[in-house]
Amino acid sequence: MQEYDNEQIKILGNHIKKLRKSKRTTLSEICYKNGLEPSTLSRIEKGIVEPKYLTLLKIASAFNISISELLDFEN
Repeated sequence: MQEYDNEQIKILGNHIKKLRKSKRTTLSEICYKNGLEPSTLSRIEKGIVEPKYLTLLKIASAFNISISELLDFEN
C-alpha cells in the first residue's frame, strides 16, 4: 500500500469517528446495528485497517446515510 493510500485510510477513519461522535453514539451501538465487531470499527476509525465495501455499507446503514454521504469528506 502506498503512503497516499495509508493517509486516505486514516482520513476516512477519522471522518467515521467524527460522524459517530456527532451523532453521540458509541462503537458498540454502531456495531450492534450492523453486526460488526467493536474492535473492527475501532481499527477502521484509527486508520489501521482498510474497510471493505460491504463494511462501509454497513457503517453507512447504521448512520442512516448513503455510502456516498459516508465517503463525502475533505482531505
